[in-house]
Order: sequence, then C-alpha cells, then structure tokens
Amino acid sequence: MAMIKTLLIANRGEIACRIIRTARAMGIRTVAVCSEADRSALFVRMADQSVGIGPAPARESYLCGDKIIAAALSSGADAIHPGYGFLSENADFAEAVVKAGLIFVGPPASSIRAMGLKDAAKALVEKAGVPVVPGYHGAEQGAEFLAAQADLVGYPVLIKAVAGGGGKGMRKVDHPAEFAAALASAQREGQASFGDPRVLIERYIQSPRHIEIQVFADHQGHCVHLFERDCSLQRRHQKVIEEAPAPDMPQAVREAMGKAAVEAAKAVGYVGAGTIEFIADGANGLTPDGFFFMEMNTRLQVEHPVTELITGLDLVALQLKVAAHEPLPFTQNDLVITGHAVEARLYAEDPERGFLPSTGQLHRLAFPQGEGLRIDAGVEQGDEVTPYYDPMIAKLIAYGPDRATALDRLALALEATQVAGPRCNARFLAALCRSSGFRQGRFDTGFIEAHLEALGAVPQPVDGQAALCGVKALLEAETALFREGDRTETDPWSVADAFQLTGARRLQRQVVVDGEAFKAELVWPQGEGVQIGLSGEDGVLAGLNSRKADAMTTVVGNKAYVLHRARQTLVAFADPAKGGDEHGGGDGRITAPMHGKVVALMVTAGEQVVRGQRLAVVEAMKMEHGLAAPYDGMITAVHVVAGQQVGEGSLMIEVEAAAE
Repeated sequence: MAMIKTLLIANRGEIACRIIRTARAMGIRTVAVCSEADRSALFVRMADQSVGIGPAPARESYLCGDKIIAAALSSGADAIHPGYGFLSENADFAEAVVKAGLIFVGPPASSIRAMGLKDAAKALVEKAGVPVVPGYHGAEQGAEFLAAQADLVGYPVLIKAVAGGGGKGMRKVDHPAEFAAALASAQREGQASFGDPRVLIERYIQSPRHIEIQVFADHQGHCVHLFERDCSLQRRHQKVIEEAPAPDMPQAVREAMGKAAVEAAKAVGYVGAGTIEFIADGANGLTPDGFFFMEMNTRLQVEHPVTELITGLDLVALQLKVAAHEPLPFTQNDLVITGHAVEARLYAEDPERGFLPSTGQLHRLAFPQGEGLRIDAGVEQGDEVTPYYDPMIAKLIAYGPDRATALDRLALALEATQVAGPRCNARFLAALCRSSGFRQGRFDTGFIEAHLEALGAVPQPVDGQAALCGVKALLEAETALFREGDRTETDPWSVADAFQLTGARRLQRQVVVDGEAFKAELVWPQGEGVQIGLSGEDGVLAGLNSRKADAMTTVVGNKAYVLHRARQTLVAFADPAKGGDEHGGGDGRITAPMHGKVVALMVTAGEQVVRGQRLAVVEAMKMEHGLAAPYDGMITAVHVVAGQQVGEGSLMIEVEAAAE
C-alpha cells in the first residue's frame, strides 16, 4: 500500500496539533475538522485545510462520524487519524471509515469491539492467561443484585462503567451504605459519556499502582512492547503526571508485564499503537504475580511522549507507516530504555476550588525553553478555553539521564510557565514534582487525595504581594488613560494620582482580590514613588513600595491578572455602584461554580435540607460537580431546571438558614 498523502485528523486541540506536526515532517498534507467553537483554534490554523462539521457540542460535531467521513471524502483525504477520545475507540466509526475506502489509522474494528467493553475484555484476556482483578463482570445490572455482588467481592470496591475510560463512570465505594448513590452516579456518567449505563464491580486494590504497557503491532503479525509507563498520580481516576520507566520496576516484573501485554494484543489480532493497563499491588513492592489487567486503550495515549523520549521513536510516524502496511522496523530485542521522562498535564482548572474547570481567554501564555524540555500545546496566547471540551492547555514533558533530573527540570518548567486568564494547575503540578513521597517512590493512586493540603490543593490565603502588584498595575493603567501619544499629560487636574498642593498625597480605593473585598491606601511621599498598603477585615494584609516586585502582571480592561510563584491572583478596583461587592451574592445563594449543564436537581422550593445535603449536580468538561447545602435550612427558590446550561457565577438555588 502506498504511503498516505492526505490525512484528516478526526480530533481537536493538543493531539490534533501533535499529529499535524509529524504529518508535516513526513510530507503528508493535513485536513482539520472543526466545530463552530473551534473555527479559529490553533490546530485549524496549523492544518493545510479545514472543514466545519457542526455546532460546539461534541455530539453535534466531533462525535458525528458521518460528517467526518464526508469531510474526508470531499477534501481528498486518504486516511483518518482519530487521535484520542471522541471516536478513537468507536468500532462502528472505524468500520465505516474502511467501508468508505479510507485508511483508519488505528486497529481493526474487531479489535476495538473486543476490547471496548471492560467485562468482555477481561474474559477474553483471562483466557489468554493474563491475570485479572477479582470481581463481577456479568450482564445482570439490577441495583440490588450489584449491591449483593459488591458484598461478595468485599469492600472497598470499584464501580466501573463497562464502556468507560479516563475515569469516567468510575466510583470507589468504602461502605455498603454508600453503594446505591455511587452506582446511580456511575451509571448516569456512563450513559452521558459513552451511551451505556452498564457497570462492573471489582475489588479495590488497597495500595494500587497504575502501570501500563505500550504495545505496537503491524499487519505482518509482529507485536512488540515499548516498555512501561507509571500513571499512578491520579485525581478522580484521571492521570495527572506520567513517567517512563516506572520507578523501582524490577526487570522480572517488566518482562512479565510486557509478555502479558503482547499476549493480550495478539488475542484480538491487534494492529497499530495500543496500551494495556494494569493495576499493581504496590504494598510490598512490584512482583511478577502482583499485577492485574484493567483494560486496553485501542488508540494512542495522552502520555505517549514519555515513551517517545526514552525509546527515541515517533509513535505517530510509526502509526502512519503501519497504517500504510509497512512492517515494524525493529524487533523486541532492538528496543532499549534510555534515560527517564516525566509528563505533566497542564489544565485550565483551579486546584484551590476542588479542581473546578476554568474557562476564558488566555491573555498570557508563555512556556520556558531548556535542555530536556518538550512542550505539546494545543493553544496559543489569545486563544480561548471553552466549556465544551477537555480543558487541557498543554503537556509539559521533561527528560533527563535519571528520574531526579527529569523531575527537577519539570518542576522548574512548571514554575516558569505563565498562564493568565483561566486558572491553571501549574503550581500544584510543581508541588507534586517536588513532593518527597513521590520523589522517593512512596506513592500509589491515592497519593494526591491523601496530600491535598501539602500540595496546595485547598483554599489558600490571598497573596498580599501579588494583590499589591495588581493594584499598582491598575493604577498605572488608569494614569495612562491621561497620556497623549508619547507625552505625559502635565495638567494637574488631569492626573489620577490624588494630586494635592501640600504634604504626602493619599488616596483610598476599594479593591476586590479573588472575590474578597480589601481597602488599598495609596501614598505618594514627596519625591518618592507610590507606596501601597492593603487591609481587610483581619487587618493589614501587606505593603509595597515602588520597587519592582517579583511578579508578572497582565492588565485587561479593569482587571489585573498577577502571576506570582506559579499562582494567579485576580485584582480589580471595586465598582462603587455595587457597594464594593464585586461578586454580589450572600449567604445561602448557591451559584454555578463554572460553565456547565445541570444534570441533576434534587430539591424544590419549600423543601427542608440539612448541611452537606446534595442539592444539584453540574457537569462541565466531562466531569460532574455536586453542590451542597451550606447549612440546615429551607430552599426558598430554585432558579434552574435539569438539563439547563448555566454560566459561571449564575444563581441556581437560594437557601434560608434554620432559626437557631
């Protein structure tokens, strides 16, 4: 088969950019498909051609296989690369691509079907001699029956959507009393994400390490593994930091896992890039008999760059060559591990607010450059993070001769990354890289949850120095309004810095810092630059003179985004018309924490509630977020309905506190 000449990428964002870069290097023309929300996105600008496929919601665009195939045919594409997510593991789509006379850059539809449902996949690989986690993988889905199976397996258990992936539709249950609510939530998320509410029940491994093996197979029947990746640092069952090779991996375990992964791939006649995911019991170190098959991802993984760096291979290029029926250019004995690589997923989210997704324009986006550093980004400065898709900004990957060097390089890179606009998790990721437990290899999949406070993933006090830098920048921006061209206005009645004839000039301004009200006192001593003091209800917060502070400030309109020590602080002068309360609201006003959809509403007006009771569930960027009552009381008003789209900060429910 001839080499691919024109490639359509049935995806968006970072992975679309990644595929385009390799295709361009190989001389392959690229076609992007885009929703209305992505018409000016980076991957669209990078591609040789783009085709619109529908409205912003993925179900009306990126999940419409017929539209994507039509776009491929009309653009003259030879092949379709599905990337990861969306239709990448949809067997019907893969089959339709081939029926349309196009090359599907992925495995046969039969392989995707065989591995697509977790219950069937476990039964299949078990026959091939691959160990699986004890549990219930059957067809019966009655709530009482599943609860009984959980009792037989023994708590804690994992409920997992049979069609799931990326942590969607997965719930850990510690006690029988929690099972019914967790089951309903997992089923709802499985239906919403995959169109399939069915689940399986598994024993929860107490000290789990998530280790996966990258496999590659060609049409000629050759299959190899490209070693392992450790993906144990997770939040809500989603990977946060991945590395290769796995820390403290004995060679005997590596060989046993690699052999099991290859056998699993061969069992379904696999072709192309795939990943076999294992859960390992790390309580007493990794052992050849202490790992179990979880699932197979029949596509390229988000974390594939760490494998590329330790093997020197371009996995996308290899995918394209194998899709064109070229044989693998190496055998298992040719492959060796060189050095160590670590990847961090930079997301638009707020670790201090429960990792809520954050949206908006990227007013500033800058990444460091340096030895052993690779940046795979899906956006540029000026682009917008929308509420419609996964909020990944970029992947930062560091490589070094050893693990400590790679972690040091990644931590420094994260601390030097500048993101102004949406909140991001750079500071949290850097703290992970520097965490002694992680660096010493003392971690499992529960590490992040157990160390949230130490990692800074809890509400933090206002950064006083950052706030003052923001006040100073806003004041300078105001003063700049009175300048004409390059000449500063000298009319004393036209300046905005509290002009007066005698003594030190003083000015007080009401300031809102990350939603909290403060008072800024500005003083201009004669012959000196401005001095600023900031105080709140608890007294003086901080003071700053005119010397340059160690912060990067971006002023947009009446807001200052201040980046200080990898953390963003948002500063604005209060609007007098709002009485100093920039954000409005008050006790009992339950507002949407982010843009999203109300997927469940549990209360009505007039209903009595208790503190902590779940009132509603909002879904954003494929994740569910519950809203709870702040105290005992009564629901006085409900302003939303199930299925409604809500904007960040919009009023949803009002609660009146019970009389004491």
